[in-house]
Amino acid sequence: MTLLETIHGPADVRRLSRAQLPELAAEVRQRLIDVVSQTGGHIGAGLGVVELTVALLHAFDSPQDRIVWDVGHQGYPWKILTGRNPLLPTLRQQGGLSGFLRRDESLHDHFGAGHAGTAVSAAFGMATARDLKGERYHVVGVVGDGALTCGLPYEGMNNAGHSERDIVLVLNDNGMSIAPNVGAINKYLGSVIASPATNRMRERVKHLIERASHVVGGRSMVEFAKTVEESIKNLWSPGMLFEELGFRYFGPIDGHNIEAMLRTFDLVKTLTGPRVVHVITEKGRGFPLKEPDLEKFHARNPYDPVTGVLKPAGDSRPTWTKVFGQAITELAAEHPELVAITAAMPSGTGTQTFQKRWPERFFDVGIAEAHATTFAAGLAVGGVRPVVAIYSTFLQRAYDSLIHDVAIQRLPVIFCLDRAGMVGADGQTHMGLYDMAYMLPVPNLTITQPRDSRELIGLLRCALAHGEGPFSIRYPRDSVPDSPPPTAEVAAVPYGTWEILRPGRECAVLAVGIMCGPALAAAELLAREGFDLTVVNCRFIKPLDETLLRALLADHRFVLTVEDGTAINGFGAFVAATVERLAPDVRVAVMGAPDRTYEHAARDQQLEEAGLTAAGIATRLRAWAAEGSLTLS
Repeated sequence: MTLLETIHGPADVRRLSRAQLPELAAEVRQRLIDVVSQTGGHIGAGLGVVELTVALLHAFDSPQDRIVWDVGHQGYPWKILTGRNPLLPTLRQQGGLSGFLRRDESLHDHFGAGHAGTAVSAAFGMATARDLKGERYHVVGVVGDGALTCGLPYEGMNNAGHSERDIVLVLNDNGMSIAPNVGAINKYLGSVIASPATNRMRERVKHLIERASHVVGGRSMVEFAKTVEESIKNLWSPGMLFEELGFRYFGPIDGHNIEAMLRTFDLVKTLTGPRVVHVITEKGRGFPLKEPDLEKFHARNPYDPVTGVLKPAGDSRPTWTKVFGQAITELAAEHPELVAITAAMPSGTGTQTFQKRWPERFFDVGIAEAHATTFAAGLAVGGVRPVVAIYSTFLQRAYDSLIHDVAIQRLPVIFCLDRAGMVGADGQTHMGLYDMAYMLPVPNLTITQPRDSRELIGLLRCALAHGEGPFSIRYPRDSVPDSPPPTAEVAAVPYGTWEILRPGRECAVLAVGIMCGPALAAAELLAREGFDLTVVNCRFIKPLDETLLRALLADHRFVLTVEDGTAINGFGAFVAATVERLAPDVRVAVMGAPDRTYEHAARDQQLEEAGLTAAGIATRLRAWAAEGSLTLS
């Protein structure tokens, strides 16, 4: 029996001797590589924290002690060692384990996390709650995988550092987020490791203390010498940043040396107040793939566990992400004022293609979505045309900047929202269901969604020609339904226009973006039953094409809207309010994602669950016919 087979929870980790822990870590790493080769998932961050996870579970007593992980995709080893190892093959699959940390999945998941930067604030909140209730336990926030490139951790440290509350922060410093970390903080942390002057000073101090201890002797002298060493070390170390923020600093420590981390945690547990333990780890440690792609380890589709090579994909069509990246790269040749911005997601947003071709016009600002948005606003003021490539779920974090810095000032920033709609295996925290609902009220903002790759390119051209305020284009995490044409052959989509895809009578189906496909399929299906439906491609969500809408309302008694976003306050609600103003006798029904969260599953399964399929649309229209509202042609 392997060591891992004897581990059913943290208590089993704590009963092992320290000498056994490296063997356990090796087994966890191999288990992670083997399972994720079948399921796909965020492999890199987990591989980097295997030893750290083992050390934390041996040093602290979860669930009594609260371990709060920043960026939930660091949590795969945590799942393995907190009783979920048998379920690991169900990772990111319908009904299986989440790819992130969730409080309702395990009592050891003390705080749900899918996005970066939350651990400090959450851990400080827990520490404050503990003190208010007069309880006693440790609170540890594990900050890492690029989390210190966003602003929220600094707000948390600013608040926690001078509170004198008992809280431990573990900084998992792997030099990466999804792409390599950027900016001053990354350089600062790097100088902790690399500074020859600091290391020389430490060695000199250590030598002097050892000599003094031998000459004078005595335990008090040794303890005094250690205090002097710590003080001088901090004076000459970049760890002074954390000291100035009110945290006692320990590190840097090899994050793959379990014994070194345990010695540090043993010391840290005897102290009180805010402390930070700085560990250096390697993202993707132990993964078999050797090619020099620094983003290779973050998230990976199923692969060969021996070689690391990806298994053949079932769909040969390009993704929306790839089409977007290629299109803006080619459009940049026509528009020298065009620049691309991403928040630590070059590969995830497709902008790595742009980066290679136009490196001086590419800006990765780190995990800092609000900064990316306001930075783009400043560029626009300077006469540059910024394209902000960002996931729908991450733009939520920049909502104030979108309104205050971009929209109110009518600045021509282009937002390209990847992962809009149902997001698939990433589940609840990454759903792109809300962007239409939260963007529709924003003044001066154009909102669009293409139905195919040609229209995506056409909308990008339209956005570049539109100078009166921000312009957004949303598209899903999926393959495009067509073969992408050359960018140069595609004309701009006329601003504010819809397109009739199928003329009919009595009922008009107004479909947004990728919902055009299911709407057309439903219309063809129902045509065999005597229905004659009009299907409209509503590529402009805001503004609506009121000219075409008025024409439709003149000879259709029913309107059904279909969108891959939340039904509350989305496109359908916007259309219903407009129809009430223009033709109050026309009945409007809305199809979108119901008001609930959606579990991780294949994207097609999620769409089917929400009824956003050809069969779901047909069922809705048959229900109208059954109640006598809609008649056969």
